[in-house]
Amino acid sequence: MALFYQPLLARGIAWLDEDDSRHAVQVLRLAANDTIEVTDGLGFFYTAVVENPNNKKCTFQVIAKRQSPKRKFHIHIAIAPTKNIDRTEWFVEKAVELGVDQITLMRCNHSERKVVNLERMQKVAVSALKQSRQAWMPTISGLKEFKEVVCDHATEKFIAFVDKTNPQYLQHVFTKSSDYLIFIGPEGDFTPEELATALSAGFIKVSLGAHRLRTETAGVAAVHILSMQ
Repeated sequence: MALFYQPLLARGIAWLDEDDSRHAVQVLRLAANDTIEVTDGLGFFYTAVVENPNNKKCTFQVIAKRQSPKRKFHIHIAIAPTKNIDRTEWFVEKAVELGVDQITLMRCNHSERKVVNLERMQKVAVSALKQSRQAWMPTISGLKEFKEVVCDHATEKFIAFVDKTNPQYLQHVFTKSSDYLIFIGPEGDFTPEELATALSAGFIKVSLGAHRLRTETAGVAAVHILSMQ
């Protein structure tokens, strides 16, 4: 059964947006009275039947509702967007599929990318949500300065930074069922000053594995490690 996304369903908006309507009618060939599944991204799945299969505004009627339980942990990744924005979009897609709860795009001293199309990132996230059939839409924040994000609160805070004084792997230091914030730096890595600022703010320096990872790969690795509990 096809899964569609309508974040305003709880407010009575019982139709698909134009992109989903076109997909439902022209690609899937859905007709009146066909059954679909809709998520609001707020933890609920709705079983519905198509009322008017219009390719610009496909309306439906909800016939059942069920809740998807919230996990006992929260994963927040703050990541510096890559120079090649396709790589950051790839990260967003895979992180959502794996179950990230929050993504903050972060501007660091060595960041090469200064502008991000947040609307595009959110569309990538919606597509990944539907593909992986999840009911909780992660929060995605536009570019914020490092000095602002470092003040964010979390029970456990980590900064991915590998050097000779960094023997700890993330999988060995995080506590299960907690609230996590992990920093992933730009291609040029964090500056010593940024590292010192994070450590003084309570972050723990960690490694994500035995090999050097690209920014987007490191982000995905962090989500995977924290989600496997």
